[in-house]
Amino acid sequence: MPTGQTLLYFIYVLAAASVILAAEAMYVTYSKRRSRVSTINRRLKRLADEVPAEQTLQGLLRERGLTSSGDFLFNTVGLNRLYTQSGITGNPLSFVTIFMLAGMVLALIFAFLLNFSTMVSVAIFLLVGFLLPFLVLRRARGKRIQKFAAQLPNALDMIVRSLRAGHPTSVAIGLVAREMPDPLGTEFGIVSDEITFGLSLENAVRKLSQRVGFEGLHLLSVSLSIQAKTGGNLTEILSNLSSVLRERQKLRLKIRALSAEGRMSAWIISLFPLLMLAILTGLAPSYYGEVLDNPLLFPVFLIFGLWALLGDFIMYRMVNFDF
Repeated sequence: MPTGQTLLYFIYVLAAASVILAAEAMYVTYSKRRSRVSTINRRLKRLADEVPAEQTLQGLLRERGLTSSGDFLFNTVGLNRLYTQSGITGNPLSFVTIFMLAGMVLALIFAFLLNFSTMVSVAIFLLVGFLLPFLVLRRARGKRIQKFAAQLPNALDMIVRSLRAGHPTSVAIGLVAREMPDPLGTEFGIVSDEITFGLSLENAVRKLSQRVGFEGLHLLSVSLSIQAKTGGNLTEILSNLSSVLRERQKLRLKIRALSAEGRMSAWIISLFPLLMLAILTGLAPSYYGEVLDNPLLFPVFLIFGLWALLGDFIMYRMVNFDF
């Protein structure tokens, strides 16, 4: 065979091999990316990066405003607990700094560009820089606890089935961590890792209750503590707890359904005066005449506004309560 033809065949073989290797590399990259996307909770995504489990556990705790051992990071335990239970990840100081900078920028805009008084600018800074992050954290915590409460009965049923199949408790919790989505999957994954690294089941569940803030977890912690000290059928305890949590959830949803009309009426009644004021101010600025310049207007509006907020708060407490 001529040398030139041999060289040509060799080039063809190299080209074919290159195409095959490139296709295989693309397939491996795509499949790995797809496997990471298909992971159902944050902890599994971190473990997919082939990071040691201990570093994964410490990273999950630190991004929630906790120390590497799972304790609160700051002396202001109440605010630290609120940030942790909200589920927001990142540095808590960065979270607060963003709102304070936004409040400062808005206050400067209102003071120098829109010519508002210093008192209004300071009030805007306090509202945006301090009150708004607190409200954001409370809302995030409430939504996260509701989602966790909806997932917990299914997780307890999964643990009960695993225990009845003969698995130890740590394996059952690890199964929940692999099969359940966030927020419950990651939280039970942290419990599983803490048990693996030497923490007792009772203390791990107690820390779980502190991280989440759901009262059902307090019942779980107490049940496990009593079972560890006095003995008993753990599967029956967890099965009964699952039934209790489901009934509580049904009752809560029933109350929300029955109070939906009242809550909507409260929103409409509360927002209607503000809406009409905005419409009249836009369509007929001189409608109120000299009344807007009266010095008694601001105190009167303040009193009636606070009175309306008090009524809204009473209605809110009537349809939102712990039981």
